[in-house]
Amino acid sequence: MDSRLFCEYKFKFYINASHSIIIGGRQGDVHPHTWEILLDILVQKDAFMAFNDYEKVAHDFFAQYQDCVLNDIKPFDTLMPTLENIVDYFGGELRGLMKDVGGTLMKIEGSETPTRSYGVSYIKDDEFITDVGERTGEALDQVIDDMLQRVLD
Repeated sequence: MDSRLFCEYKFKFYINASHSIIIGGRQGDVHPHTWEILLDILVQKDAFMAFNDYEKVAHDFFAQYQDCVLNDIKPFDTLMPTLENIVDYFGGELRGLMKDVGGTLMKIEGSETPTRSYGVSYIKDDEFITDVGERTGEALDQVIDDMLQRVLD
């Protein structure tokens, strides 16, 4: 019998968008990238939500950045759209969105080229630990309820 309470989904998304950054005090030219974004999401193993629901939440979030100049869209109209800032911002937003649909964002990684990426892992921060603790309690409650129901039946 599989005793795992959680499973992990990995998703990969592509965003075609342009940006411009300041290097050495000088604004660079606007140039395109195909940004690759990887998400690791922790989900209760027996949760009813299909994995494509998590995928849809992320896809809908990323749609607002597709085929645009990032510098023209909030928050990147005031926050320089470096790879690091993009991944940090996306991660912060997606943590809440995934939590709303029953998942926990474990890690986000972004690449602007095949050889350059930046990632953030949340597994050691307080919010992640609290969220997983709460979800573990919920999962264990469900296991106990199921066992009691079997005994009563």
